[in-house]
Amino acid sequence: MARPFIQCPPNAAGQRGAVLIVALVFLLLLTLIGISSMQNATLQEKMAGSVATRNTTLQLAESALRVGEKAVAAANFNQAVCASTAACKPPIDTSTVAAPGNGQNSVVWKGTLADGLYAIQYLGITGTAPVNFDAAEGSSVMLYRITAVGMNPNNTAVRTVLESIYAKKP
Repeated sequence: MARPFIQCPPNAAGQRGAVLIVALVFLLLLTLIGISSMQNATLQEKMAGSVATRNTTLQLAESALRVGEKAVAAANFNQAVCASTAACKPPIDTSTVAAPGNGQNSVVWKGTLADGLYAIQYLGITGTAPVNFDAAEGSSVMLYRITAVGMNPNNTAVRTVLESIYAKKP
């Protein structure tokens, strides 16, 4: 049986390879979109890690600050007043805070690196109580500065420092 002769359309001969070029262009575009998406995802992962680290150090510092405030609030708490303005300054740089008991500017750090460090400084007695303080008008209060440091357990160069002033009846 004879096979019928099939003729190609007249313009089909001039289109050879055009589909391949169009497919390669689309593949290149899809590759560029994929690479851009991966870079964006990597950047977002780094930002999320940074936020998590910041929150961890903030929570550690907040916890240490509350421990320091609780220590000052105790009825038997007693601490000598700072000898001078220079001795009572808050630490300039917390990079030297490596362990509890490491003094800097007459500051003794308490706590642990894992739980947060805190330092208490007795600033002295005021002449009158601050506004909205539960004390008689014109009475004096003792002021304490509590400095807390929360450090990232994986990288101690990443830290959060918080301070509070605590007023206590003498």
